[in-house]
Amino acid sequence: MRWPASLQGRLGLSLGLTLTILWIAAASVTGLILRHEMNEVFDSALQETAQRLLPLAVVDIVGREDDGTIQRLGVIREHEEFFTYVVRDAAGRILLQSHAADPVVFPDWDGPGFRQTATHRLFNEEALQGSVRITVAEPLEHRAAVARETLLGLGLPVLLMIPAALLAIALAVRASLSSLLRFRTRLETREARDLSPIPAEDIPAEIAPIAATLNGLLTRLKSAFEAERSFAANAAHELRTPLAGAIAQAQRLGSETSDAKAKARAAEIETTLKRLTRLSERLMQLARAEGGRLRQERLSDLRLVARIVADELARTSAENRIVLSLPDVPVMSDLDPDAFGILCRNLVENALRHGSTAGAVEVTLTQDGHFRVANEGTVVPPETLARLELRFERANTYVDGSGLGLAIVSAIADRIGSTLELKSPAPSKTSGFEASVMLPVSR
Repeated sequence: MRWPASLQGRLGLSLGLTLTILWIAAASVTGLILRHEMNEVFDSALQETAQRLLPLAVVDIVGREDDGTIQRLGVIREHEEFFTYVVRDAAGRILLQSHAADPVVFPDWDGPGFRQTATHRLFNEEALQGSVRITVAEPLEHRAAVARETLLGLGLPVLLMIPAALLAIALAVRASLSSLLRFRTRLETREARDLSPIPAEDIPAEIAPIAATLNGLLTRLKSAFEAERSFAANAAHELRTPLAGAIAQAQRLGSETSDAKAKARAAEIETTLKRLTRLSERLMQLARAEGGRLRQERLSDLRLVARIVADELARTSAENRIVLSLPDVPVMSDLDPDAFGILCRNLVENALRHGSTAGAVEVTLTQDGHFRVANEGTVVPPETLARLELRFERANTYVDGSGLGLAIVSAIADRIGSTLELKSPAPSKTSGFEASVMLPVSR
């Protein structure tokens, strides 16, 4: 037999088997003791019957004339006779017998006391110096039947109680482990990025060290992740001012020099510094996505944020390249507008940068919170598509970009309980790329 994997199953099964075995052993010992006591009671009754009948038989035999006939007692009312007897003289001649007595059952006289044959238990007694002898017999089947009925009467309640006891054991084990089950449920339902300690005040003392160790590990992991996010955010923030100054110096250098090579080099420096500025902004956005509070107490209309982001990016791109589709009714959500702005901006910028310059970028927000951004372009291979949510991963290394846009969107989606879905080709098309996220909305 294979033991259950769960602690609850093992405890219930082991306790149930142990209790059942103990009950069977106790019932067997009780049956043996009860059978011994019953035999003593029946033997006492057999002896008592013989000693009470013998004086009556002596009076009856002495007071009558001996005509050589066997006197058989008549039946007053039909009944089942368990004790039968015969009264004999010293020569073995039967003088008196009960109405159901069978002489074949009674062996020859061999002295007073208990005797037993294959079918009967007998007791011999004598009077008048052995001239009158009585033998009382009881069928062994009668004793066996009484023993069976008694054991059945004792064992049947036990058999009925075993399932009830097993159920009680299962319920007791479940109740005893309820705190541990609650701890497991809290751990299973914990979000991947929630590293706060798990409440474990009510769990058993044997498991408490494990819970304490786990909570300590979660606390250390949380501190490490917070330090990493804080470093990335602070470093990106501190880089903004010197980068802006360096860009201004590069621009001034390019405007003041008349040397063509120096102008070109100043332009390259400016481009590199701007790329580094964008990277620092993406790092700050990633830190915000992974560590900031993305859900608010109040609701806001996501259409306004989508329209602002689309209008801003439309001014820096080709005319009519961004096609914005919004519902006529407000899309109310508790998602932080800044977080949605970061999500929207990264998806649209990614579509503008990596899509076909001649194709439109379709930005769609539905009333149920489904946000989609699709662009025209070559089909992204499945193996590349599966890696795009990783940090610093880009589908086209020849296009300028940080490789953090989709990682930021994926982090935001994960924090709000959603997922970033990437499809290429775009649905109902043979080419292109689509990214979509289901946003939380108030219905």
